[in-house]
Amino acid sequence: MAFVVTDNCQKCRFTDCVSVCPVDCFYADDEQLYINPDECIDCGACEPECPVEAIYDEANLPHDKEKWIKINAERAPHLPNITQKQPPLPGAEERKAALGF
Repeated sequence: MAFVVTDNCQKCRFTDCVSVCPVDCFYADDEQLYINPDECIDCGACEPECPVEAIYDEANLPHDKEKWIKINAERAPHLPNITQKQPPLPGAEERKAALGF
């Protein structure tokens, strides 16, 4: 099992989660982060750090977000590895508010 980044991360890309990951399994594109499931050790350190609740344990993933398991697995291996906290995307605070956080 691994943790999964879902669509709440889109257009935010807060990277608080990255700074606590002991195995550097986060990858990013221009819109969001992804977790490489082959590298994730299922420690759970990242989940409480996400200010928009975009990260789920695969075992607790809501049914409507199950497609994100495949999306993370497909995209992460082909993207740049993110190992340090970075500024969120422009408009991230507005997106966070729109999501209700």
